[in-house]
Amino acid sequence: MNDATARLSFPAIPQPAATLILLRDADHGPEVLMLKRHGLSDVLGGVFVFPGGKVDADDAHLDAVAHLDASPATLHERLGEPAIDIPTAAALYVAALREAFEESGVLLAHGEAPGTGATGMTFNALLAASGLRLAVDAIVPWSRWITPERSAQKRFDTRFFVARLPEHGVASHDGHETTEAAWLDPRAALRTYWDGGMKLAPPQIMTLAALARHGSVDAVLGAARGRRPPMVQPHILGDGASRVMCYPGDASHPLQQRAMPGPLRLLVRGERFEPREGFDAFFVD
Repeated sequence: MNDATARLSFPAIPQPAATLILLRDADHGPEVLMLKRHGLSDVLGGVFVFPGGKVDADDAHLDAVAHLDASPATLHERLGEPAIDIPTAAALYVAALREAFEESGVLLAHGEAPGTGATGMTFNALLAASGLRLAVDAIVPWSRWITPERSAQKRFDTRFFVARLPEHGVASHDGHETTEAAWLDPRAALRTYWDGGMKLAPPQIMTLAALARHGSVDAVLGAARGRRPPMVQPHILGDGASRVMCYPGDASHPLQQRAMPGPLRLLVRGERFEPREGFDAFFVD
């Protein structure tokens, strides 16, 4: 069996990852921070995403007493995943905050933010040198997305968190992994995508559709705190131009209980993912 056949026969094990959905209030409702990934990236090149990335080994080795404002046991309970242990749960929170800092420059923490002289330090060393405590208590689990087994991309098991942009927080792209940063109204972002003005991946598409249902950051955070984060593992049907991505609750998905609002199927058309019924289907349950 060659490597290509092996990959088709045995789906890659998803890598643990974490994403932070940063929000701020605007006159028309909440806005979300999105970053455009570098066009040469081997994962989602040129696509607008929320800050996030893989969990690092060091994320689980941070001194929780010194550098977290909530206990790992509390974080584990909030995540709502009894199958993982407490250190793993805490590492997901740390990874979300670390990735947001590395990719957007926004650090949710108590204490004086590090200056540019901290460049080159590891995240844990930076926290120790600055005496910072991460504001893990301020980020709330939103959802869990697992890349489909038949995906051509690398596979990830990603926990999405939501949080309010800290007062005086300023976000920008890092110029390396990301080339643009933008605060976007969720519905307007979907319209821009629909009209061909930006690229989005399914987790971002469906998350924007869910966020568009809320009128403020408080409403988003309240909704997140009031439910267990849903797990979403899309199921791909068909091949080639006839591929369809279906979600929990769809008649052809292994899980029959709906996990999130919005369409239960997206047609896969090249790099685009669209409800068969059109744009308004993003907002009809």
